[in-house]
Amino acid sequence: MGSKNKLKRFKENETFPNVIQPSREELVDEGFDLKGKWKSAFFKNNNPIVLELGCGKGEYTVNLAQLDPNKNYIGIDIKGARFWRGAKTAVEENLTNVAFVRSQIELIEYIFDENEVDEIWITFPDPQIKYKRTKHRLTNESFLTRYNKILNENGMVHLKTDSEFMHGYTLGLLHGLGFEVLYANHNVYRNEGSPREVTSIQTFYEKQYLEVNKPITYIKFKPN
Repeated sequence: MGSKNKLKRFKENETFPNVIQPSREELVDEGFDLKGKWKSAFFKNNNPIVLELGCGKGEYTVNLAQLDPNKNYIGIDIKGARFWRGAKTAVEENLTNVAFVRSQIELIEYIFDENEVDEIWITFPDPQIKYKRTKHRLTNESFLTRYNKILNENGMVHLKTDSEFMHGYTLGLLHGLGFEVLYANHNVYRNEGSPREVTSIQTFYEKQYLEVNKPITYIKFKPN
């Protein structure tokens, strides 16, 4: 993507009512206005809140919102030029249950209050296979602790990935930490019984993986 195109998208993001772009200082030092008030101040309803972390173009966030209008969906990614597409689609289709936040995921506990979130989706994250990069892996113990903090008592996490390494790593970690694994499948399109929201939504890259018969894995788990 050219720099002019990026700049254009950044400027258009500023005009979208569903895009929030807090600075690090605003989140960490000043206290974020919407923390603890997403339902009342932003969505103006009492529906469950569902996050997509590392949402990329926002395809999954938007599709989930279309599938279930009785939940509020928030995509989070540091790259605003990417989720511009999802934000624009949500505006064009008048989806009032969608928002996007431009932020680093490690700041998530500054964006949401304890027990404020009902579900978290992690879709096709970078598996960060190199040992030194495990601190950036979205299902490492540090991130799981953050998710545990913002999820309510019935909250759950979904991991959908094309990486068998990520699938196996996460399952092993969850069992080691005593998390409750509600569902695990190493090939959701070959095995029956996969949840509708897992198989009925396919991202651009997911379709490419399927064309070359790459298995798509899925885990649903509950923090302890």
